[in-house]
Amino acid sequence: MNIIRTKAVELSVIPAIAYKQKLASGGAGIKILRTDGSSAVCTIDKRSAEMVPYGPLDEEQFPFAAFDEALELTNSLAYSARGNIKVVELEEVQPDDVIEEAPVEQVDMTLSPEYEAIVERYSDEKGELNYTLMNKDFIQFAARSKVVSQMIGEGAGQEDILLFIVKSRATEISRQKESLDDASVLLLIESLDEMNPRSAFKELKAHINRMLSRNKPRR
Repeated sequence: MNIIRTKAVELSVIPAIAYKQKLASGGAGIKILRTDGSSAVCTIDKRSAEMVPYGPLDEEQFPFAAFDEALELTNSLAYSARGNIKVVELEEVQPDDVIEEAPVEQVDMTLSPEYEAIVERYSDEKGELNYTLMNKDFIQFAARSKVVSQMIGEGAGQEDILLFIVKSRATEISRQKESLDDASVLLLIESLDEMNPRSAFKELKAHINRMLSRNKPRR
């Protein structure tokens, strides 16, 4: 069965490989598979980006330094539908050890043409998303958009402006005839955020805030 995950990376802290995966409950987790066949998962807290063990964790076999390394190595790597992997043939896994992975057909936006187009356009040769380049492009779009100027003049909030910019640019990049609805755009942004602990559109948000502050009437 295919799951939504990054490519696997090799760890140096312990003899293991790891990848970041989408979870059925929402959000992401880091899965480590040792060469001896054992595995462990930590979920990633959306607010703090800290990792929380999923069930009991043997810190001698799976030190947090290994999860830190795995998170760093998978930062900015894109999700795609990939087969589940095993380093060696595992013994039977107990139900308490199983974390529910997000099946392909239930994933939010990672299989959408908008997500795939953004990843393809702004990724480097290593397959890592270039956030600086992406934000620069979206900021340039915002700067020349008459609709954005109108929204600012009418007192729209940062989130509404952000949604419009991401929706419009994603539609243009992916060459779709119809735009996503706001709920889907929020899920698209969330999926891009999960590729890195920082906000995917940090610079764009800061640019929007500057435009909003310049529009405030002076006393």
